[in-house]
Amino acid sequence: MCGIVGIVSSEPANQLVYDSLLLLQHRGQDSTGIATAEGRTFHVHKAKGHVREAFRTRDMRALPGTMGLGHVRYATKGTAANEEEAQPFYVNAPYGIVLVHNGNLTNTRELTQELFHVDRRHLNTSSDTELLVNVLAHELQEQVSGLDLDPDQIFAAVERVHERVEGSYATIAMIAGYGLLAFRDPFGIRPLVLGRRSRGFLETEWVVASESLVLESGGYDFVRDVEPGEAIFIAVDGEMTSKQCARNPRLVPCSFEYVYLARPDSIMNGISVYDARLRLGNRLADTIAQYTPSGDIDVVMPIPDSSRPAAMQVAQKLGIEYREGFYKNRYVGRTFIMPGQAERKKSVKQKLNAMRSEFKGKNILIVDDSIVRGTTSKEIVQMAREAGANKVTFTSAAPPVRFPHVYGINMPSRHELIAHGRKIPEINMELGSDNLIYQEVADMQAAILEGSNITELEMSCFTGEYVTGTVTPEYLAWVERTQLS
Repeated sequence: MCGIVGIVSSEPANQLVYDSLLLLQHRGQDSTGIATAEGRTFHVHKAKGHVREAFRTRDMRALPGTMGLGHVRYATKGTAANEEEAQPFYVNAPYGIVLVHNGNLTNTRELTQELFHVDRRHLNTSSDTELLVNVLAHELQEQVSGLDLDPDQIFAAVERVHERVEGSYATIAMIAGYGLLAFRDPFGIRPLVLGRRSRGFLETEWVVASESLVLESGGYDFVRDVEPGEAIFIAVDGEMTSKQCARNPRLVPCSFEYVYLARPDSIMNGISVYDARLRLGNRLADTIAQYTPSGDIDVVMPIPDSSRPAAMQVAQKLGIEYREGFYKNRYVGRTFIMPGQAERKKSVKQKLNAMRSEFKGKNILIVDDSIVRGTTSKEIVQMAREAGANKVTFTSAAPPVRFPHVYGINMPSRHELIAHGRKIPEINMELGSDNLIYQEVADMQAAILEGSNITELEMSCFTGEYVTGTVTPEYLAWVERTQLS
């Protein structure tokens, strides 16, 4: 999971990209980068850390140009500590391409061999984004015969990218002197939205971003989601063209975007994230009512922030008082996307504090968005007991996470997942709670898709069924051996 944005404007793009990345900071905390295009010249700055830490005034002044793109990184491939793997990535031929990517490629071993033995291209990192930009560059080179480049040649190159690359990828690239390219994998696993506004000397200014909140904040009108397999090219003069570049596109968006990853004020694939989380709470309330005796709960509490909508609906539907018992330190990052288990564990108590007055002598029902490794959940149960809770019922608005996620969320190892190989009573013992209740898979799917034309969700971490169909047990074992979470 990362956050990406691309902008074609009539005013300097650096500040527009920077402001957009601040809004997408929840999607990645490891590193960040911005590239701008000034004529045929690219200007790039990337660094470790948060957006506010990475860009000083002198860095922003060194990013002139009216077209730009940016990235916030949450490492799922490569090494979080390696600054060389911060995006964007650049190749100088053909024309000059700079690219950012959100997702995870699942055939990196095959692509690495092809690039070396067939395409004769050198890779300097283990990042799959460097693989992707080199595949795109090679296929674009194959399409051109002279100096000129037109959208049909670009779309033909993207068609070949779709044929060669497997996994999830929402991608934005700039081609020096020509314009901005955006495309999405044939399953639309990771989100990408298109917006426009009328301003300045361009008839239309454009933005492509991971989440719709970027459009609203910048005063852009929402045009639509980029379709699965579709490519969009926006020339430097603001002219936009698009084409479906995949043979059999099929929209199967990631369920975890709606459960946890996205901001609640975003709309993805026509589904409001906030409304989806409210419906998850409604469904969870029905399950809680089945397994918990009436009168056995005094108060319902969320783990801030992403579980708050679900917790409000649980409390309302069950007719139980809703209280905020955990205070969140907003200056500590999201523990789920921190690299390394030790770092996550250390940060839980820095991030949350239990207010004793809300817990003492009460039977507490805690609602969290999901339980992945169990690190945060175990600490929270302990904090509730130390604050004086009489009884702790822990609930998850998502089903048990039992399988690795290989499409852009850092869950590479089954052995790190608290639900893998355990039944719910065993997980309950591990967490130290009195009761543990999970959302059912069918209820999660129904809650997210209610009122939508979408018929499928990518739910592999809950079901073990991988939508691309090429994720084998051998591949999963290789990921576990070679990739750190």
